[in-house]
Amino acid sequence: MNGVKRRLARCAMVGMTVVLWSAAWGKTAYAQEAPPFPTLLKQSEGAPRAAAIAADVAQAEGLAEQARARPNPSVSVQTENIAGSAPYSRFDAAETTLQINQPFELGGKRSARIAAGQAGVGAAKARGLDARVAYAYDLATGYAVAEIAQRRIELAQDEVGNAEADLRVANAQVGAGKEARLRSLQAETVLQALRADLDLARANYTGALARLSALSGVAQPYTGVSGSVLALFDTSPAVGPVDPGRSTIYRTALAEREAANQRLAYERKRAIPDVTGSLGVRRLEREGANALVVGVSVPLPLFDSNRGNIAAARAEVAGAEARAEVARTEAEAELRGAIAQAEASEARVRAAQASLATAQEGYRLARIAYEGGKAPLIELLTARRNLGLARGVVLDAQAGRFTTYAILARLQGRTITGDPIQ
Repeated sequence: MNGVKRRLARCAMVGMTVVLWSAAWGKTAYAQEAPPFPTLLKQSEGAPRAAAIAADVAQAEGLAEQARARPNPSVSVQTENIAGSAPYSRFDAAETTLQINQPFELGGKRSARIAAGQAGVGAAKARGLDARVAYAYDLATGYAVAEIAQRRIELAQDEVGNAEADLRVANAQVGAGKEARLRSLQAETVLQALRADLDLARANYTGALARLSALSGVAQPYTGVSGSVLALFDTSPAVGPVDPGRSTIYRTALAEREAANQRLAYERKRAIPDVTGSLGVRRLEREGANALVVGVSVPLPLFDSNRGNIAAARAEVAGAEARAEVARTEAEAELRGAIAQAEASEARVRAAQASLATAQEGYRLARIAYEGGKAPLIELLTARRNLGLARGVVLDAQAGRFTTYAILARLQGRTITGDPIQ
């Protein structure tokens, strides 16, 4: 009996081990780092946001295809001279007509409708291109936010490591009677605050990875980023000329203006009456004969001449022209501002890196002086705080430089890597 219990216990232990290893393996199999940004952008073509952009273009193409359709004919059957008084009380004098009616669009109405549909497709594609550029910008920004959060963790870890080393030195100084116990308590307080900052940085990193995963359309959140988008601008890229024609926002406004013009042309054509031709066969029962029936009908534009739709389309054109001009001037102004900001961001990064070098040397000298008993603890803590601030300023400057170049790329209709978006 005891042997059976032992075997059951061993089986349970093995089963539990298998389950735990399977869970751990499954977690590892699904957890993954975000690939480098160019790869991530290509992989995100199937993301929900990208799929929505493609669906809008497909909708416009479907409407353009429908615009090519001609009016359908109609078939009618009509019987006369039946179920009345004599001599029409029966079907002996019935006249039955089978007739086909075909509307004919006049005045180039169909070609105008087709042109309006094609212009609508062009506007949809322009909006889709602008949306893809915006998506590439958002994805790059999300990647940069995750990378910055990762670097802040590294900075916080360095701060904690330096603070722990300073605390050990302070404790040694207190033990040797060279410092009061208050100094080591000050160092411990600073260390606890830095550890709290490290926990906050880790939480921010988790949130940044979750947002990047959502943008990429992956179900399992990324565990990290494997590339660097901040390093793309360590070498200053060419900013290019101020050309608003490269702005997808302006190009979209131009495409929408063209679509509005084509819709106005179509509404004007719609005011032209259509003609309906009729051709049929009539059966005359009394005579036992057949006869053709031919007819033409034209509506009289007494009450509806499409004036309201024409006026609305004309106002749409005026609005589209105004929006296109606004988009041009704003694109030009934003491009000039982005280029100026790019130059300023480069200067800011250089200044921050120079300040960091000074802070590193100041901390090194302060530590040597403190360990030699030539400086108080407060000077060491201040030097280390200045070093941490200088590192943060460098990271902020690099983040600002990235944002500037990312906005410039957005305005020029390309990715942050310089590739145009089709």
